[in-house]
Amino acid sequence: MQTAQRIIKNYRRNRIIVCAMVALITLFLTLGIRFISQRNLNQERVLAFASHSVSALDKILLPLKTGRETLQNLVGSPCSEAHLTLRKQAATLQTVRSIALIKEGILYCSSIFGNRDVPLRQLQPDLPSSQPRLVLSTDQSLLKGSPILIQWYPVSSNGEDGVMQVVNIDLLTRIMLEPQRPLITEVSLNVGNRYLRYDQNVTDTLTLKEDAMVMRQTSAHFPFTIIVSGPGAGELALKNLPSQLPLAVLLSLLLGYIAWLATASRMSFTWEINLGIAAREFELFCQPLLNARTQKCVGVEILLRWNNPRQGWISPDVFIPLAEEHNLIAPLTRYVIMETVRQIGYFPANKGFHIGINVAASHFRNGVLLHDLNRYWFSTHPTQQLIIELTERDALLDVDYRMVRELHRKEVKLAIDDFGTGNSSLSWLEKLRPDVLKIDKSFTMALGTDAVNSTVTDMIIALGKRLNIELVAEGVETQEQARYLRKHGVSIMQGFLYARPMPLRDFPKWLAESSPPPARHNRHIMPVMPLR
Repeated sequence: MQTAQRIIKNYRRNRIIVCAMVALITLFLTLGIRFISQRNLNQERVLAFASHSVSALDKILLPLKTGRETLQNLVGSPCSEAHLTLRKQAATLQTVRSIALIKEGILYCSSIFGNRDVPLRQLQPDLPSSQPRLVLSTDQSLLKGSPILIQWYPVSSNGEDGVMQVVNIDLLTRIMLEPQRPLITEVSLNVGNRYLRYDQNVTDTLTLKEDAMVMRQTSAHFPFTIIVSGPGAGELALKNLPSQLPLAVLLSLLLGYIAWLATASRMSFTWEINLGIAAREFELFCQPLLNARTQKCVGVEILLRWNNPRQGWISPDVFIPLAEEHNLIAPLTRYVIMETVRQIGYFPANKGFHIGINVAASHFRNGVLLHDLNRYWFSTHPTQQLIIELTERDALLDVDYRMVRELHRKEVKLAIDDFGTGNSSLSWLEKLRPDVLKIDKSFTMALGTDAVNSTVTDMIIALGKRLNIELVAEGVETQEQARYLRKHGVSIMQGFLYARPMPLRDFPKWLAESSPPPARHNRHIMPVMPLR
């Protein structure tokens, strides 16, 4: 009783520690995820803003580039002939303030003023140029001092002849360069060595705060850059983090409570299993295996059932994984071996009758299984053939192949249970050298209904024949399945068609009522051997 209380006390302490850790980890993970997601969202917003600004200006400049050939052909024509075309072109391009023709460095024709005779350098010192240029400047003709964007296209090789298109970006920049506080505090347009900020004039320098985060987005079509600055996506996300604290605390408390409820059954099972073994609450069941041709019982598979007096019957699908997780599968298997030997009198005393016991791969480690068999099975010299069934889904790397050879030497057969559901390989089969392959019931049930799994079943059967391995079909429920398997050479059947799992004490009655037994049954079934 003291041992049980100590286990319960440790279990409760572990539960509290686990639940507290779950709550704290959830708190930090929630805050961390919210911080990262908000930071990424901020970064995406900044990038989207800059990309939108670049795209908007590209849409303004691209039509200018498209119509430049028509305008370039007008250079040298008299202004009286070209003026109407210039006005129409300027009217078509709504963002263009004016279009001018330059000959030998003289602006001689304007879409607004008509005939002119003004040196271009007097208006724009950076022009003319022998190369196409985009110039950020201020207007010196119409709205003096207002920001303009000039697109220059030369015609002559010396650059003295060309077309100058003046874009009125004053209104556009109020839309494109307006900051979005608090994320974006400054937005600037950079062309060459000049800058234009929101609601400011064109300058030759750009001054930003030392701690500001700066991002530059350059156009793929024209030589300009949008510069965006602000406090930084991470800094803003960090400032916003306290607002996420209530949600994080609530979520951490919820998951901590869920962990408390979950561990109430999961963690206590270690104590329950130990108590169940000590109190012999586990009961052995068996499911007969029949010869496919003679329909005679040739053996059984031992199954474990748990009638827990505190919680009722517990499915093996529940306690077996928990036992494996908490390193209790070996004690459970040891219990099965001991109980099988103790109740061996229920089975025919015939060497041709085999008894299959499921063993986890971890039980093979360091010779533990061989030690248990020597102590509890071989020491009693049972007549029946022992078959160790190793499920293919187990961690097969744990199998000690030297111990496998020793089991073969002691005439113990090795079976691979649930074959076809794991990650087997021919090289692994060669090393393990199993005597029996048990075809998983999922493949048996698919016969006649699932073409893919039926094909896999045929491949498993062919593999067994090729390697000279005995085949056992699990989950046989219909005569159609039995006929198919028998026709394809499966020698042993197991399933509800023949018998459901039954307590060991019911097996002699079932055997007597079924077809004639394959061998002489023990005259005295009871008393069973005492439990050591």
